[in-house]
Amino acid sequence: MKILAVCGSGLGSSFMLEMNIQDLLKELGVSGVEVEHSDLSSATADMADVFITAKDLAEGTSHLGDVIVLESIIDMDELREKLINVLQQNGLL
Repeated sequence: MKILAVCGSGLGSSFMLEMNIQDLLKELGVSGVEVEHSDLSSATADMADVFITAKDLAEGTSHLGDVIVLESIIDMDELREKLINVLQQNGLL
């Protein structure tokens, strides 16, 4: 499984999301999940199985497929809850 964190420029917030996702995967004991980050304009549906982005970019992600939209990219509890849900749906947890 591959997860792509997406933000407007592909630098700050998507990189922070990537690191937070990796931390949560480690905390949950989940392996075999690849995590990367990208800017929205470069992201394509074939780049990942699941995309994670902030609510301000949600409208621009309809072309990507399975997108997790976060109300707050710094809310680790929200990220944990939504990540656990997608991991369970994919049989990884």
